[in-house]
Order: sequence, then structure tokens, then C-alpha cells
Amino acid sequence: MTDLEDGTYTAVVDSIEDGLATVFFERDSEDVGSQVLDATALPEAGRHADAILSVTVTDGDVVEWEYDEERAEERKTAAQSRFDRLSRRPPKKDENTDR
Repeated sequence: MTDLEDGTYTAVVDSIEDGLATVFFERDSEDVGSQVLDATALPEAGRHADAILSVTVTDGDVVEWEYDEERAEERKTAAQSRFDRLSRRPPKKDENTDR
């Protein structure tokens, strides 16, 4: 099913459209590949964009998917915080920056 070596990975669901999930795989915080697969292969709780899963690969096949709701929520909160920070108007030179 995959070109991934045996081991444990973090999988991030990018999108699900027409029953197909685009999933990115990471290992040791580095991107190692992506796949488009049938969304029903994912655990039901992880069948949405930005879901984070722990994945175990054995003999080239994913043998276990585990949805990590806590990490997904942390990632969502961090992304929203970055967006909020970046969307603020920078202060003008004569404005007080201690706010």
C-alpha cells in the first residue's frame, strides 16, 4: 500500500474529497511522502481535514491507524494563534507598542 519503510509515522489528513483522503506522512518531524487513499481506511474519528494519526507500517502496509485528537486540537490552536498574530496590523511609528 505504501512506499514507506517499516516503523511508526505521524500522518496528517490534508483533505477528503469524493471518498478519497490525501494524507501526508512525517517521521522525526520530516515529510517523508504522501498518498491518496480510500477514506474508509482511516479510523472514523480521523476522517476529516487536519486529523493527526499515529501510523504503524509493517511489510509496506499500514497495519494500524490511531487518531490523536489531542495533537490535532493542539495543532489547530497553534495554527489559529499564528494566523491571529500575522493578521494584526503593525503599529505605526508614533503608536505605543506596549499594548
